[in-house]
Amino acid sequence: MKDSFKEFKPSSWAINNRTAVYILTIIITLAGLMTYNSLPKEQFPEIKIPQIIVQTVYPGTSPENMENIVTKPIEKEVKGLSGVKKVTSNSFQDYSVVIVEFNTDVKIDKAKQDVKDAVDKARTDLPQNLPNEPEVKDIDLSELPILYVNISGDYDLKRLKEYADDIQDRIEELKEVKEAQMVGALEREIQINVDMYKMAAAGFTFGDIENAVAYENISSTPGLVSMNNQKRILTIRNEFKNAEQIGNLIIKNQYGRALYLRDIADVKDSFEEQESYARLDGNNVITLNVIKAKGENLIAASENIEQVIEEMKETELPKDLKIVITGDQSEKTSNTLHELINTIIIGFILVTIILMFFMGVTNALFVAMAMPLSCAIAFLVMPGLDITLNMIVLFSFLLAVGIVVDDAIVVIENTHRIFDNGKVPIEKAAKTATGEIFLPVLTGTITTLMPFIPLAFWKGVIGEFMFFLPVTLIITLLASLFVAYIINPVFAVSFMKPEDHNNTEKPRFRKSDRVVAVIFGAIALLSYLGGGVGMGNFIIFLYLFVLLEKFVFSKWIKAFQTKLWPSFKEWYTKWLIRALNHPGKTMLIAVGIMILSIVIMMVRPPKVVFFPSADPNFAYVYLNMPVGTDQAYTNEVLEKLEKRVTDALDIDYKSGKTNPVVKSVIANVTVGAVDPNSGEVGNFPNKGRITVAFVEFADRHGVSTAEYLDKIRSAVKGVPGAVVTVDKEQGGPPLPKPIVVDIVGDDLDSLIATSERLKKYLDDKRIAGVEELRSDFQANKPEIVFDLDRERMNKEGIMTGQIVGALRTAVFGKEISRFRDANDDYPITLRVRKDQRENIDAVKNMPMLFRDMGMGGVIRQVPISSFADIKYGKTYGGIKRKDLKRIISLQSNVLTGYNANEVVAAIGREVANFKAPVGITITMGGQQEDQAETMGFLGGAMMVSIGLIFLLLIMQFNSLSRTVIIMTEILFSIFGVFLGVGIFGNDFSIVMSGIGIVALAGIVVRNGILLIEFMDLMLKEGMEPYNAIVEAGRTRMTPVVLTA
Repeated sequence: MKDSFKEFKPSSWAINNRTAVYILTIIITLAGLMTYNSLPKEQFPEIKIPQIIVQTVYPGTSPENMENIVTKPIEKEVKGLSGVKKVTSNSFQDYSVVIVEFNTDVKIDKAKQDVKDAVDKARTDLPQNLPNEPEVKDIDLSELPILYVNISGDYDLKRLKEYADDIQDRIEELKEVKEAQMVGALEREIQINVDMYKMAAAGFTFGDIENAVAYENISSTPGLVSMNNQKRILTIRNEFKNAEQIGNLIIKNQYGRALYLRDIADVKDSFEEQESYARLDGNNVITLNVIKAKGENLIAASENIEQVIEEMKETELPKDLKIVITGDQSEKTSNTLHELINTIIIGFILVTIILMFFMGVTNALFVAMAMPLSCAIAFLVMPGLDITLNMIVLFSFLLAVGIVVDDAIVVIENTHRIFDNGKVPIEKAAKTATGEIFLPVLTGTITTLMPFIPLAFWKGVIGEFMFFLPVTLIITLLASLFVAYIINPVFAVSFMKPEDHNNTEKPRFRKSDRVVAVIFGAIALLSYLGGGVGMGNFIIFLYLFVLLEKFVFSKWIKAFQTKLWPSFKEWYTKWLIRALNHPGKTMLIAVGIMILSIVIMMVRPPKVVFFPSADPNFAYVYLNMPVGTDQAYTNEVLEKLEKRVTDALDIDYKSGKTNPVVKSVIANVTVGAVDPNSGEVGNFPNKGRITVAFVEFADRHGVSTAEYLDKIRSAVKGVPGAVVTVDKEQGGPPLPKPIVVDIVGDDLDSLIATSERLKKYLDDKRIAGVEELRSDFQANKPEIVFDLDRERMNKEGIMTGQIVGALRTAVFGKEISRFRDANDDYPITLRVRKDQRENIDAVKNMPMLFRDMGMGGVIRQVPISSFADIKYGKTYGGIKRKDLKRIISLQSNVLTGYNANEVVAAIGREVANFKAPVGITITMGGQQEDQAETMGFLGGAMMVSIGLIFLLLIMQFNSLSRTVIIMTEILFSIFGVFLGVGIFGNDFSIVMSGIGIVALAGIVVRNGILLIEFMDLMLKEGMEPYNAIVEAGRTRMTPVVLTA
């Protein structure tokens, strides 16, 4: 065999400049640790969903009118915008929301501006008397609360809110916090409750009261006055100081009659009608929903909030005030970070233990160093790419930990082999080793990266969510290449020593060992003093490991390297020769394994899921009362539902009985009650939500929370007049229900009839796994119609606008001014007394004051009922549209234990047999759309990655046969996945398993590249092909086994 010397220039430079590399390594380590500590940490990536929302408020407008005069004109303009994927809308009473979904390659800021321009263009077709311009905003997942601060105690609501205000102010002062939204509190309000009969008898109107209050409650600076060569500001401060002053206000009507406001109205400092309710473990609470500032550290935000609360408890707040933090996202993120550190440490230890048997402890440590160093380099790059430490990034690191050592293993093993116990000088051995395998290792690393490149171009919400996985992996694997070729050779040259297997002298604790002990002890002590307990423990463990290797492991390592492993290599070589001598049988066995994997998959087909699911950490119970239900009544029903849930959880608040698996039970009405995956935006008084938070998985002691989910489902059935849905938290981006059947058309009556008929048809089929199909169409909203006689009104000189204004002020109330104290300002609201405004007879007979010009301008009063017929009826709660067509959806969750794809397929077969009327289209929507897109993308990504790998191999070997031989590994790896899934009965996740298969295509070819490259080297040295194959298998067996 010819003696040849190859080298890789950068590695040779590093070996010749070892001091610089050592300093660089120290800098990378310290800078990586500092960057890791400063990186923002959060649960999920801060992605913006490519959706723009247009919200329009137009009081006094029915859903149908809102659809025609507001929703349709906006839809018409936004539909034609570039990059629009889908347009959906909901038209409610007084309110319209249009959601414009863009392709993910469209920049959100540009999309938002385009929608604003389109709305401006549609403005000429919208009602000119809109109270406010349509609001255009985007959706940001970072706007979701990171934790909830629940405040309760034996105090009245006013006092409790004062404490909540103080806590809110202190929390919002933190730079990590954007805002803390208050839920469940009563908002202060100065109420002017008018007796409509006294007001009419005195000849006054709402306008007289509004004008009097507005013109008296004033602070102003009319101008400047020059005095003594100075300009002084002229100031008037005449705002009301209390409700009594407002009651003592003298008001006048247009005829000059005057009286005190208190003579016709009750003026009091009170609270607005409670719009939202919140409870924690059965107790009424005020909750602060804390939203993190964008780009800030989730864990730091949580810790600082807890610190603020503890400080306030000690200095400002009463001892009996109860403050509980729930839903803290930082707990899961912190646990995952600890898992990452533990995985790196455990991986470091396991790699060291395994490799020390093959190449000694010192060389094993060189390889294991690739893990923390590669991660440190990745940490340094992440801030420049605006990447935070979140669940997806952490998962990427966990996935990369097992891959980053591969390059280091090959480099160090090849150096160890060429060094051959000192027969070749170490510098030459290291330079030769890196030069000899640079190209195959580089090719192997790039082929590993190739499948991740298409994943970085994944479109859709899921693609935005998963984007950080390929990017993080690419950065980390490139960093491992740098470590393997720049840092590892330097350490090998400095510390790789010949091993004397013939030395029988017993190891002793020498003076040098004492020095090492002092150094390790000092580093550990500094770590403990600096709060790094984990690092200190790791240093102590590392030193103990070195001692064990010297006094215990050395004998085992010697036996393994001189006897066991050589024997195993000889055994493998014999079987390799036998396989080469019987190629037909070998190929038959390979094909048989492939067929076996297919058979097992057919016999035991796996459950196909979108995202992998586990026992839930949260269970949600959503209450939907009929549209128009008052929030107070919704709260009454939710309290009863809450009792059923706690009974199912074996909890009794009165007796103090708790469940160790349940952390908290939170109930919300109106605010925080909407299902985030329903597509609904806003607060609804007919909706409630119960959130059950379970303790961490490690604290459940084997108890399955999925069983509690089933118990809750059984317990909440049969609530009269309500629709109750039970769900769990999702492990990925926001997605619609797994079961969605869309009924699309133009005629609303036909849509309603078809949806009701289809629902009954599917219910009668009793398809297993369906929780309960429910329509998202909000029908039967109660209404009272005032049918006005326009002719009679014209005779009286009364306009419709007068009646609408009077009724709205009387019933809803009108803010006529603001009341200010030292801390804040509050509305002064004018309305009719509660006993009158909640009495329909009183409302319809409310007197209308007007001047009768036909009788010489005499002031007359006429009740509204004299020119209006009152009718009781029902209307739609809302009208939903998708891509300019009206749509009604039937939705359901899937029961525990059933596979969503199988259930949806069964529903699809039944829907295909259902006859829909002309003009009505029925399609399967929901997660099926996202699944189809995801499967299509991953299939394409697989083809692209295989094509890139094929092209790269052709470029390296310039041989089609060698490339095809290596590419067969991809085929066998896929069948290996099928075999493993079939044998172990695991679920097949479309997203995660799909990514795994795509990534596997690049990983498995690395070993083939190493073997074929070495075989080519042997052929160049003049060896016969048969012998070259055997030699390549024998020589490359160690790195192949270690990297597998």
